[in-house]
Amino acid sequence: MGAAAAEQQHHPYVPRDLHLPDYVPCFLSQREIVLPYLVASLLLVTLIWLLSGRCSTITKTDRLLMCWWAFTGLTHIILEGYFAFTPEFYKEKTPHYLAEVWKEYSKSDSRYVSRDAAVVTAEGITAAIEGPACLLAVFAIASRKSYSYILQFAICLGQLYGCLVYFITAYLDGDNFSISPFYYWAYYIGANSPWVVIPNLIAIRSWKKICAAFQAEKKMKTR
Repeated sequence: MGAAAAEQQHHPYVPRDLHLPDYVPCFLSQREIVLPYLVASLLLVTLIWLLSGRCSTITKTDRLLMCWWAFTGLTHIILEGYFAFTPEFYKEKTPHYLAEVWKEYSKSDSRYVSRDAAVVTAEGITAAIEGPACLLAVFAIASRKSYSYILQFAICLGQLYGCLVYFITAYLDGDNFSISPFYYWAYYIGANSPWVVIPNLIAIRSWKKICAAFQAEKKMKTR
């Protein structure tokens, strides 16, 4: 009984009886994990903003979209790609930054550290398909490709679908995967909310642009 209880208390996640053999606690503090991510994201967005500003034909809205697609694309590929294809990240015995990120985030959603099938599948698809598609969107906007709006609309649908699967499966399973209200609202809700709000806005804009293009083509044919 005592040994079993000790094993249950070996990790900080819920449920407390979650079996995580050879779990290694975080080496880095929350600040040491979150701050580099925020700084790196800010530097990336600043770089894309400055580079896109060198082209006078790109509007400010499109420059912002390029910043978003570059940020979310690299997030999908690097962060989510590492999670999807590194099943034993919680056993990492060195302060590997990406492993530390997911050990920390799992405090808000233990389905990550327990390798929930729905989460792994959704994150794997996101990393392998949506990540590269986001970077393609950056190129499409910069080079004014005809498929730019269709591509952005498709990516947004994929991101929104992934968010629906993510939140609905958690709800159906009891929505009890966070160690505290802070982690629930700061990480589970707060950190994921941009991938709900922003894709909705971009999808609406892209839909309007696509419809306007069809309307313009229709008017030209009826002349």
